[in-house]
Amino acid sequence: MQHANLSAQIPCPIARSLEIVGEWWTLLIVRDALLGARRFDEFKATGIADNILAARLKKLVAEGVLKKRAYQQHPVRYDYALTMKGRALAPVVIALRTWGKRFTKGPDSSGVTHSACGHELTAALYCAECSRVALGDDVRAVPARSERAS
Repeated sequence: MQHANLSAQIPCPIARSLEIVGEWWTLLIVRDALLGARRFDEFKATGIADNILAARLKKLVAEGVLKKRAYQQHPVRYDYALTMKGRALAPVVIALRTWGKRFTKGPDSSGVTHSACGHELTAALYCAECSRVALGDDVRAVPARSERAS
């Protein structure tokens, strides 16, 4: 079932982002790319159907999240690499992983570690103005400037 374009209905960067990465399987493909998957068969390890994987890869390439490169000519085969736009999704994937570890139950097949010290990374909100981490009640949503001015 096709959904309506959220970003056309809701003036919100979250809605616009979900138009790119909000479909089922898409962030798992990005996760696998962050973990080093490059070829179609490597992405299939999640259990995704071939037609769905092909469609998601095509969309991620069209949106500039992945770049596609032929590595074989007969038959033509491609690999996929994250672009700068795709690598910028790492904090999103880590935030979902952090949330999932805290609020869901089940096995954990991978980790994300800091290469400098080897410890596990978690997601945190950081205020660039005061240099502090914001937790729970420290965070509040506010309307966009144009909505506040009215």
